[in-house]
Amino acid sequence: MKLANTAHTGRSWRIHEVAGDFDLEDVWALDTPGGPDDFPELVKQFASGRFPDGAPVIVRALWSLRWKLGVLFRLDKRDSGLDTRVGSLRDRLPEDLRDTPTGPDEDWLPFTPVYRLDDEFAAEMANRTMHGVLHLAWIEEAPGHYRGQLAVLVKPNGRFGRAYMGFIKPFRYLFVYPALMRMIAREWKTRP
Repeated sequence: MKLANTAHTGRSWRIHEVAGDFDLEDVWALDTPGGPDDFPELVKQFASGRFPDGAPVIVRALWSLRWKLGVLFRLDKRDSGLDTRVGSLRDRLPEDLRDTPTGPDEDWLPFTPVYRLDDEFAAEMANRTMHGVLHLAWIEEAPGHYRGQLAVLVKPNGRFGRAYMGFIKPFRYLFVYPALMRMIAREWKTRP
């Protein structure tokens, strides 16, 4: 379920210290009920990289189209990504976050993990259109009852980046996010 931005901005997440100049694009409650020690399972589930393979055909088609357009318009060239066009957020980490683990060893492509705490995880990606952050958090809804929360932060790259983000927004809301939320819930319920 989509949440108000205050569900993210109203909490003292460490990402605020690192990505304060990013726009908060979306905040979502994840249907991932659990206990206080289940957050690593959520991070591991995201690292599995199963999306969009388990999504409906329309989402897989949009995803494929995006990568083909990326090749055509050279959106994802090496020189437009992390440590080339933009520096990694790891370079901005406060000293106490620099030595935190960055996450499981699973392949996070196209994302690069930034940091992981007991209740918070951040990963980033960059291309010619934007520098983006995927932020996962573990929220206590009631004593002993937790759930995941996903926030997407972006820093568009100029007018082209802003136009691109605006163009894809309806597709994200109509197709991508609903499929992603269903898949997250389904995988969470069937985890071992």
